[in-house]
Amino acid sequence: MNEALPDVPEVRVVGLPQLTSGFDLVDRLDLQMHLKVHGPLEPLGGEQLAQLAERINLRGRGGAGFPFHKKLRSVAESAIKRGVRPVVVVNGSEDEPACRKDTVLINRAPHLILDGALLCAEAMGARTLVVGVTRESTQRSMEQALAERGLSNGRRSALRARVQRNPVRMVTGAAASLIRSIDGGPAIPPGRKTSASKSGVGGAPTLLSNAETFAQLAIAARIGPERYGNTGLYDEPGTVMLTVSGAVARPMVVEVPTGVPLRYVLQLAGAPPVPQGVLTGGYHGKWIDAATVNEAIVSRNSLDAVGGSLGAGAILPISQDTCPLGESLMVAKWLAQESANQCGPCYLGLPAAARGLEDILNGGGAAALEAVRQVAKNVKRRGACSHPDGSAMFLESTLKAFTDDIALHALGNGCGRPVTGVLPLFEGGAAPTGIPGGEDEEKNGPSRQKIFVDWTLCRGHGLCADLLPEVFQLGADGFPTVAQAQVPRYAEAKALRAVRRCPALALRIEDSAPQAKAPSRNLPVLSQGRGRRALGR
Repeated sequence: MNEALPDVPEVRVVGLPQLTSGFDLVDRLDLQMHLKVHGPLEPLGGEQLAQLAERINLRGRGGAGFPFHKKLRSVAESAIKRGVRPVVVVNGSEDEPACRKDTVLINRAPHLILDGALLCAEAMGARTLVVGVTRESTQRSMEQALAERGLSNGRRSALRARVQRNPVRMVTGAAASLIRSIDGGPAIPPGRKTSASKSGVGGAPTLLSNAETFAQLAIAARIGPERYGNTGLYDEPGTVMLTVSGAVARPMVVEVPTGVPLRYVLQLAGAPPVPQGVLTGGYHGKWIDAATVNEAIVSRNSLDAVGGSLGAGAILPISQDTCPLGESLMVAKWLAQESANQCGPCYLGLPAAARGLEDILNGGGAAALEAVRQVAKNVKRRGACSHPDGSAMFLESTLKAFTDDIALHALGNGCGRPVTGVLPLFEGGAAPTGIPGGEDEEKNGPSRQKIFVDWTLCRGHGLCADLLPEVFQLGADGFPTVAQAQVPRYAEAKALRAVRRCPALALRIEDSAPQAKAPSRNLPVLSQGRGRRALGR
């Protein structure tokens, strides 16, 4: 059940390889083999690079699909306006259990990724390059690739390049999390959303994109937009890297041209001829049914049109002999565990949604169904990252795709099918524990405190949201959106400050450590001495 995918599963290609060129020759293309396979790469100017990305309609391959040429121009313009050098960041943080395509590229073709990143760095005059990873294998391969190019993080280097290793957590892959960790903080999103293109690493304009995106740029820069456009669809040229798992005989990463029928990709991996459903885009994606699979082709627009999602490139079919709601519940519980525990709608809402889905399976009726819908609606657009939004999209898609099963469970005696754990999760379904990122357990271990709002005193001053955005956000009425919240360890000093400065004295902190069984108290349990040390850091 829930067997984890290896870092480098089987790799296949449909048609002529581009990103996977040379994979049939060696397990990993070192610099010498990389140049033999792909050839040299000439530098391009900033506007040339932007025009190339625009002509091939290159979009981010990490899930959001933002046009790369817009991001490139935005960073360049911001850097010129401010008179500072930009930073280039490669996001290779692939922390979803069902995704391995970036991990495969970093492990087997790291220099193709570096080609694209270095093209951008040279075109914009960047002097800092950081590659974010979360796995030992990807860290080892990318550090080896930097050494093969003679790149280092030395102060005298013309380009300072290094690898940033973060823990394997879903929120680690968020752009804001990676930037924060590069700056020395924990690998979780900050309370306030900012544009990396304007203010990223060290406050400098930062070009941050997914590993596959940079690799695609390197291919296009070598062969030109015309040849690149000869592969795939006219409006979405090139190839796509997909991770296919779930109910398949051969889990794999496959490179396919856009326009290939989705059913062909599923057949290649040995999926059931008539799957009960296919989860597209991964665990922040959407389900499509068997009939829709026959209509869909591999492209962002096509999958969107049939109610699916290309997302992070994960494709997961399930067979007719497993309970789709039970399989989805296991994913929903994992998504809830992956919260950074700093935004109320996420760390309270996602467990509530998972419990609601479990209520549906246990015959909770229409009330349970409506409760899940309401929770999913309430968590959207209220977090510091896209995790609650993506999780809500997955839940809503589950309710929409499996209406017959919902009726059998919510209003009847269930569907009678087992839960086989066909959707891959980490460690047999358990998520890694602990707050991700940071330097030590004292700062980034499990939360030890809860902060409470006394509604009889709160007057909606909003100071708590300013001082402690990791926990508090204000609703449309100007009042906090949560009544109680866990305080991340790194924010304990800020929580104490919020308690002391609340004009209405409406906040209090209680110790939530498992061994502490003291009654609730009105004064904070965080000592002033420890608070002063934290504030002084």
